Amino acid sequence: MLSERLISLAVRESSKNYLKLNRTTDTRVPGPRPGQRYMLYMHVPFCTKLCPYCSFNRFPFSEERAIPYFDALRREMRMLADLGYDFDSVYVGGGTPTVMIDELCKTIDLARELFSIREVSSETNPNHLIEPILEKLEGRVQRLSVGVQSFDDGLLKQMDRYDKYGCADEIVERIQYATPHFQSMNADMIFNFPAQTEDMLIHDIERIVESGCSQTTFYPLMASPSVERSLARTVGKVDYDREQRFYEIIDELLAGGDDPLFEHSSAWTFNRRAAGGEPLGARHQAAHDMIDEYVVQYEEYPAIGSGGITYLGNSLYVNTFSLREYSEAIASGRMSIMGRTDFNIHDRMRYRFLMQLFGLRLDKLQWERDFGLTVENGLPVEMAFMRAAGAIVTDNPEEITLTPKGRYLVVAMMRQFFIGVNNLRDQARAALPPEERELLFG
Repeated sequence: MLSERLISLAVRESSKNYLKLNRTTDTRVPGPRPGQRYMLYMHVPFCTKLCPYCSFNRFPFSEERAIPYFDALRREMRMLADLGYDFDSVYVGGGTPTVMIDELCKTIDLARELFSIREVSSETNPNHLIEPILEKLEGRVQRLSVGVQSFDDGLLKQMDRYDKYGCADEIVERIQYATPHFQSMNADMIFNFPAQTEDMLIHDIERIVESGCSQTTFYPLMASPSVERSLARTVGKVDYDREQRFYEIIDELLAGGDDPLFEHSSAWTFNRRAAGGEPLGARHQAAHDMIDEYVVQYEEYPAIGSGGITYLGNSLYVNTFSLREYSEAIASGRMSIMGRTDFNIHDRMRYRFLMQLFGLRLDKLQWERDFGLTVENGLPVEMAFMRAAGAIVTDNPEEITLTPKGRYLVVAMMRQFFIGVNNLRDQARAALPPEERELLFG
């Protein structure tokens, strides 16, 4: 689709400018601004085995590395409390946060002591959906997100996940068992694998319904430079020409028709509706409010942990990807910031434009309060493009909302934006000490 290619090109070129890492001597992130809501992101960079498509900061797990890391993570959390931060939400990403469940629980418990935490989201893998782990997470974690990627055994073998996490039938059973333990149980999926057919995708959607999960997220496969070669070697070269058709299948089967089983909470996140299309109850509504891309609900967020990325004010801060340098920084009483990039007013407007449309509604009144001009005057080219492409269904003085085509265009934009973020991670990863590059790349 021409409009997808144009918008992908525009996002790619603009992200090259503002997602460029500059070395910094900053030892602390700025303190909180009165009245601003913040979310806390924690990064746990350990996996028992590294997946070929993952661009996040991650290292092979060992207790020798992980135990002191969790201790440093808790010390860094106290630094944010000393700066005056408070949070009502925590997101724990990875890596595999549940790789050492007792250390994770100890860290979550400290967050609840230090801050006004109402909800905790954590990522995990299918092999951790077992009673000893679920028992400890229940009550501590309100939203659990499990990385499934696909329910096709052939694709799981291609991704080297079949032997690690079990066959599709086992994963479905584990999600069915785990779902009642949480307000929201999310199944993370990926679509547009080179070997994936439309029938395989439809089967994935059928298994999502069967699993009983309360939420699912379908990400497009993202071939950022750091994983492009390993992706091509394991699952093949990505074909973006099929992406829109695959997204349309997902959108129609999950959220289409007069009485859909799911409804959108973002352009690529879907929440299960109550039986018979009845209004969502309190528990379902709480789950509905918890979505995977926390950047929609919280525009600013400090991040702790090696590889964490903080966005505050006009600046984005990147923590060192080195485990050794991270531990040394925290031990010396400073945060582990190794680089930053500063956004100008136009960069900030583009970021807000993308994130709010990804969340399915751009608030025009908030935009004018924050930027002092209308979105049409701030981003005339972007607005003209979206209107010409048929992406906008509601456009009044208060809000902008999207057509189905508009939702797909935002998915393409987010895919390209995250590829840009992965390029930023590559810049940070290039500074790893030789021994850690060997540990990561072999």
